[in-house]
Amino acid sequence: MGASSDPYMAYRGGKIYRGGDKLQDPYSVRYDGIDRILTGRPLSDDGENDSSSDSSSPKKLRRRTLASDVLPLPLWLTNIVFLLTFIFSCCYLLQQWREQLYSSEKLHELLWRDLVAVCLGMGSFIYLINFFGVGYVQSAIEQSMISEEDVKEREEEEEEEEEGEEEEEEEEDPKKLLFRQGRTGPRRHYVPPPPEPRYNPVPSPSPPATTTSATSTPAPTAPKSCGVKLQDVPLQDLPDDDIAHAVARGAIPMHSLEAQLGNTLRAAAVRRRAVEIKTGRSLSGLPLENYDYDAIRGACCEMVIGHVAVPVGVAGPLRLDGADVFVPMATTEGCLIASTNRGCKALCAAGGARSVVLRDGMTRAPAVQLPSALRAAELKAFAESPENWDMLADAFNSSSRFARLQSISVAVAGRTAFVRVESSTGDAMGMNMVSKGTRNVLGALLGAFPDLRVVSMSGNYCADKKATAVNWIHGRGKSVVCEATIPGHVVRSVLKTSVEALVELNTTKNLVGSAMAGAVGGSNAHAANMVAAVFLATGQDPAQVVESSQCLTLLEPANGGADLHASVTMPCIEVGTVGGGTFLAPQAAALSLLGVRGAHSSQPGANAQQLARVVAAAVLAGELSLCSALASGDLVNAHLKYNRSTVNAASASAAAAGAAVAGAKESSAVKEGAPEGLCMVSKC
Repeated sequence: MGASSDPYMAYRGGKIYRGGDKLQDPYSVRYDGIDRILTGRPLSDDGENDSSSDSSSPKKLRRRTLASDVLPLPLWLTNIVFLLTFIFSCCYLLQQWREQLYSSEKLHELLWRDLVAVCLGMGSFIYLINFFGVGYVQSAIEQSMISEEDVKEREEEEEEEEEGEEEEEEEEDPKKLLFRQGRTGPRRHYVPPPPEPRYNPVPSPSPPATTTSATSTPAPTAPKSCGVKLQDVPLQDLPDDDIAHAVARGAIPMHSLEAQLGNTLRAAAVRRRAVEIKTGRSLSGLPLENYDYDAIRGACCEMVIGHVAVPVGVAGPLRLDGADVFVPMATTEGCLIASTNRGCKALCAAGGARSVVLRDGMTRAPAVQLPSALRAAELKAFAESPENWDMLADAFNSSSRFARLQSISVAVAGRTAFVRVESSTGDAMGMNMVSKGTRNVLGALLGAFPDLRVVSMSGNYCADKKATAVNWIHGRGKSVVCEATIPGHVVRSVLKTSVEALVELNTTKNLVGSAMAGAVGGSNAHAANMVAAVFLATGQDPAQVVESSQCLTLLEPANGGADLHASVTMPCIEVGTVGGGTFLAPQAAALSLLGVRGAHSSQPGANAQQLARVVAAAVLAGELSLCSALASGDLVNAHLKYNRSTVNAASASAAAAGAAVAGAKESSAVKEGAPEGLCMVSKC
């Protein structure tokens, strides 16, 4: 009976309803009257159909009218047909017009197949926005339109059913139930129960003070889908802990909290709490307050749960090109800034350092493929020909006010060509800028080579965030050389070593040792230390420390061996004073300390070049100090004094023990508040 094919027959509480009429209990019917019971009509005392009760019984429920009734096929089948039609037409058009994305032609001829695909795509799109899901929407609307009277009727029916069940238990003869139910007449219309929640509900906030009953508690609410109010309560009005539990269950996407809550700080706090619930581990040690999360939204970081405070020190004064500068450095390595500061002191005593920018150009090298190696060679000749320079330069320069094409070189591997485009980028680091211009260059090349296919906008021949020979030889970003001549007495008094010892150590360690290791651009002591510290303090891309720290350190005798000539050659320092993280308040303050914040007012690119000079000078100071410590044998003692002292080690151990105890307590508290199945803390 419960598996009847009648779509308007419902089973609830041991009773069967059909078309608004209540049928008899299937387990207490007479076998010879089962056919009459299935008709949905009440039976008289003698077991026959009671036709007189038709007038008093309510009318059967009519089948509801749906918007999808106008369709010749079932709604689900029609949806699938039009959805597949829309997808196939779009894929066909994208395949046919893919080459036009990189072509300089603005108009092209449409074939009859293209017109058919356009018509099919538009027709299926119109259908989808009008009929797709209309059945589900109408069903949800009907559920929300159930009136209070219907709810009261349903409650009264349930009470009557319970009373009837008690009477049935007292009846000894089950046959009497059949005739008694026939006399009672049909039931009222059946109101379907509300939909069950899809997951364990989260308690809703307290009801307003205007409620009639002070002791009544609100019904638990739960988010139904992303962006949907929790039973007419906006998400912003719910407690943070309730939202965090919903996020932990997956009811609310974690990445959408900023948009739904409208408060970046609150979104970070809720996301942080959800992570604690899911992992069972505390994040109390991660700072949350006192940060401008609005500034980084959509620019620097996503899925924010806090911020990390890195200590910032200053090395200096450092005399560079006749001016004194203080170098901001963010690091967690003890003794690094102290060592760099000693190098700055030696450079100042020697009269300062001098620097020169050899070249300034950012590169992007897309990988393109042609039908044959001969065609790839023809592309190389075409792109590198002076006759085509003006056309390619005009296409590139039209993408920006500051980007100006400097060179194009092509490397061929089989039938694949790597087009390395280099341009100036003003005071920006320039990756996005040169990428836009390179796209225009590819469009111009497609006009001459229609069989060209773009494999990737970045073919690793640029080369970005990798230590490569192409960057070491040709340079990328700012190519800078910084040098100084240090008198012998300064080497002995400040650096605590001799010229001969420094020259020997540099040759053995930085030149021979790096060659034995097969290092690419690693002929230095620790250039990456200073580069990373300055990059973090000034808002540069930390990943570009890889190629920016490629450095050749040279320590040579001068003036007959009485003095020391020191230099660092850094062919690919990738820095900028606008864009990226340079606009954040702490990083902007560090740039202001150097006098290079923002774009230069009259000379585009001057501020970024000055920042590259400062980076090279800081590397020179750090190289001098570390090499001197290695030559004199003071490196280990200095680290034990400034980085691994007994006092610091003891305090760190005590802090770690306290943090472990606090973390265990908070983890247990988090575990208690976590929903079942989400906490994964192991018991030790």
